[in-house]
Amino acid sequence: MLIFPSILNAQYIDTKWTVTGYFGELWYAEEEDILGKQQEFFKGWADGVFYSCDCVGQSKTYNSHTIKEFIENKDFELVNQDKAFSKVFAKNGLVDKNKKVFVHRIACNGKEVVDRKVLYPFITVDGSNKAFYVYEGAIITFKFDE
Repeated sequence: MLIFPSILNAQYIDTKWTVTGYFGELWYAEEEDILGKQQEFFKGWADGVFYSCDCVGQSKTYNSHTIKEFIENKDFELVNQDKAFSKVFAKNGLVDKNKKVFVHRIACNGKEVVDRKVLYPFITVDGSNKAFYVYEGAIITFKFDE
C-alpha cells in the first residue's frame, strides 16, 4: 500500500502560489505589480514576483512554532508590533491554537555571488492553503489552489 503525503501539509511549498492581498503598507511597491501575481517553487527551481532561482543551489529550511509561540516570537517583533500577524491569521481563519506555523527560509546560491538571494520569512500554517511573506511594511498573503 502506498501512502502519499497530503498537499495540505504546511511545510509543503512546492506549488504555484497566487498573491491574494496584503495587510499593512507597501512602501515602494505598487499594488498592481503584486496582486494576482504568482510565486512558484519546484524542487531546486523557483520563479515569481518576489524570488527566482534556476536550479543553482536552492535550499529550503523551516522552523515550526505554535501560533501563540509565533505571534510572541521576538524575531518578528518589528512587524508584529500592532499584532499584525494575529489580525492576519484571524482574518484568514487560522486561529486554532493547536495549529503549527512554519517559517521557511528559501535560499538560492546562484552561479555568481551577485545571484545569491534569500526569501525569508515565507510563512505557512498547518492544514492551510495560505501563505504569508513579510515584504516592506506589509504582510503579503498568498493562496494555492487545491
